[in-house]
Amino acid sequence: MKSTLLKLTFVFALFSSTSLFAQKILFDATKAEMAGSADWVIDADAHNIYFNSTTHLPYVSGSGGASNPQKIPTLAQSGITSTTAETYWDGALSAFAVDCVKQGYTVETLPFNGLITYGNSSNTQDLSNYKCFVIDEPNSSFTAVEKAAIINFVMNGGGLMMICDHTVSDRNFDGVDSPVVWNDLLTNNTVQNNPFGITFDLVNISGNSTTIAPLTLTSPYYSILHGAYGVPSQVYWSNGTTMTLSTTNNSSVKGIVFKSGSSTSGSTNVLVAAATYVNGKVFAVGDSSIIDDGTGDPNDTLYTGYTGDANGNHEKLLMNGLIWLMTNSLGASNTIFDATHFAIAPNPIHDKQLHFSFSIENTQNTSIAIYDNLGRTVKEIELTDLNSGVNYKSVDVSNLQEGIYFCKLSAGNETKTLRVIVE
Repeated sequence: MKSTLLKLTFVFALFSSTSLFAQKILFDATKAEMAGSADWVIDADAHNIYFNSTTHLPYVSGSGGASNPQKIPTLAQSGITSTTAETYWDGALSAFAVDCVKQGYTVETLPFNGLITYGNSSNTQDLSNYKCFVIDEPNSSFTAVEKAAIINFVMNGGGLMMICDHTVSDRNFDGVDSPVVWNDLLTNNTVQNNPFGITFDLVNISGNSTTIAPLTLTSPYYSILHGAYGVPSQVYWSNGTTMTLSTTNNSSVKGIVFKSGSSTSGSTNVLVAAATYVNGKVFAVGDSSIIDDGTGDPNDTLYTGYTGDANGNHEKLLMNGLIWLMTNSLGASNTIFDATHFAIAPNPIHDKQLHFSFSIENTQNTSIAIYDNLGRTVKEIELTDLNSGVNYKSVDVSNLQEGIYFCKLSAGNETKTLRVIVE
């Protein structure tokens, strides 16, 4: 009886440790992300109509139209497997969104007439129902209420992915573009001046850069450069912008990638940055081209930036950043094993191989155990031939039936458990 109780307690802990919304990502489409030649949506059923984010009235845009995304992508997320192509959905961000689902997350869109709120129980898409909010090149200003909602969302444990573009990129001709919109949110809100320590520069730059910060294992941002999707080694900006960081406003803000030739310890010429704020996290990028997969509205100018530019490094960078936003830990681990860096990808798995990555400081006593949904151990393996730092491993799971399992990685006295689906 004692053994049974222990198993039941273990299973309950696994399920209760993850809230219902902890794995949900919301993509914004309320700020003219579909205007002009932009198509920053994960899926759309209709094209050639743009909805003004203030009046909610439709009109045909000057470049031939725009996408009109719906809340839930049309083809069910449950149909996505490890081999599903990004054309499963229709949007310039579909490749990124499909990768998110393969990682085990649920994605939704906040449509043109949706409300950005935090703590509003009457709004079914209130930010409190999500772990991460992705805003790609907003082209209309946020209201005072929306600014407070976004900042409070981060403050209370949310993850914010901020994607900007170059100056003079006003796609809907309302007098503001994404650098202005982002800077207005950060410096003109009712919560705190520049809470994330980030300012987007009013510049327009293009070019390749391999100037990447040398993050150590003790950095809270280590997994952005050493995560489940690999180690990004370069970026390519196609008419993007840079950032200026202020550690006075936020002592945690850190440049991850810099403009070529810049100092990796500086606060200017930053292409990619990360920061924590109270209980939440921010991941900021200065170019919307890098997340564009080259598909979507045929009336728009589309780029293959996500996997086509920079030799595929943009996918590594953006997915590692997204996974970092979806984890709860804010700081670096002082123990042998940094549990926040344990990741499984793809998830669900279909090739009978469990692929995972993790980071360690030394190589002693590291193992992985797999449990079924009743808490029974179905596989346990001691991991050998490890390196200090990031490790990538695969485990044969061909003997497992389809279903939900839990994988526990143990290193020294530290453990972390992740949910995985075998299909």
